[in-house]
Amino acid sequence: MFDPEVETNPWRDQVRQDDAQYRRQVGYLLAHSAFYHSKLKQAGFATAEEIGGLDSIEKLPFTEKDEIRASCSENHPIGTHLAVRREEIVRIFSTSGTTGTPSYIPLTAQDLENWVVTSARSYSASGISPGEAIVSTYNAGPFVAGAALGAFDRLGMTHIPVGTGNTERLITAIRLLKPAAVVMTPSYAAYLAEWAEERRFDLKGSSVKRVLVAGEPGGGEPALRARLEEAWRAKVTEAMGIGDIGVSLWGECEEQCGMHLGGRGFVHPELVDPESGAPIAMEDGARGELVLTHLRHQAAPLLRFRTRDHVQVWSSPCRCGRTAPRVRCIGRTDDMLLVRGVNVFPSAIREVVNQFMPEVSGMILVKPQDPGVRQEPPVPVVVELAKDSAADPELAARIQKRFRDMLVFTAQVDLVPWGTLQRSEYKSKLVQR
Repeated sequence: MFDPEVETNPWRDQVRQDDAQYRRQVGYLLAHSAFYHSKLKQAGFATAEEIGGLDSIEKLPFTEKDEIRASCSENHPIGTHLAVRREEIVRIFSTSGTTGTPSYIPLTAQDLENWVVTSARSYSASGISPGEAIVSTYNAGPFVAGAALGAFDRLGMTHIPVGTGNTERLITAIRLLKPAAVVMTPSYAAYLAEWAEERRFDLKGSSVKRVLVAGEPGGGEPALRARLEEAWRAKVTEAMGIGDIGVSLWGECEEQCGMHLGGRGFVHPELVDPESGAPIAMEDGARGELVLTHLRHQAAPLLRFRTRDHVQVWSSPCRCGRTAPRVRCIGRTDDMLLVRGVNVFPSAIREVVNQFMPEVSGMILVKPQDPGVRQEPPVPVVVELAKDSAADPELAARIQKRFRDMLVFTAQVDLVPWGTLQRSEYKSKLVQR
């Protein structure tokens, strides 16, 4: 473990420590964040004493991404939630905005250090060790992944950054520099398996024994994980972050039973019903939307931030000794389809389709017929066949039946030849809108 004293601390003790930190953070927000001073006052909270501790956090309003965007202007390009002087900021990352205007994420020196520590805890859980070499495939320049990659230096690894979109260079690095691990999206890991097979590169015989996947849901899907582990002959673990809150906040250990909260002490997690916003107890098997609150952030702290990530939670002890709650991301709530009252996630559709390998390639594309979330059945789903497989109406019928049995919705499955659906060297697009 990177930080064993913290990572094995009983969770009830962690919550007690976090409560004191949360109260300080709330006081800081009221004093330094114009956005939260106004937001909390409008909600009826003028003092930190009125807000109270973590046991009453659910009475506070959520923070939505659109609220932060709306507070940005020429005079406030970062947003009015900025809580420090500009000269205190040492790094400004950005994310792509929905209108083409970036959203800026500022960090003080302490914020950046907390992000690196969080990422080091999360990635070290996968089993990587000091002295090993690791290849990274993220374009970390202006984006928050840059802070996550600082974890590999902190862990004492030999870091080999390759970046996105240069598969030849990546394979050359694997062949010549013999890294023990690679970090990439699960979509890219799957693409590389096909790429290597077509070119007769022995991926299974390479030096890579650990594949760390992040950047999109999917790495925890049993069928996709099995497919990747077979193709790479390596252990696959996943990590997850939320750019506005922190990178690599969650990281999976070798037990492969959900991602541990590496950001413990820095963020407080909640689980809520995505429609009503009502709190859901974080216990084994619980599902809901992940809501996060900064506990010791300086530059632009967020309070009850709706991540739109729909997760499953485990709170029981893990055999690795880490005591934080664990999650697996099922999908984005804003990618979810509602079919006759049933919530359907594209990643869950892919997981069902992967059960039909080797008859299919594992590539899918959902094509909603109606604008918005609500869809009428049958929902069109394009399923790509495996190489040298022919379309079989009986296979399509079996997949449709599995959708009804497991996901409780009706689909119209369209089988297409291998190679029809676009591969990705970064993230896969599962829904065509």
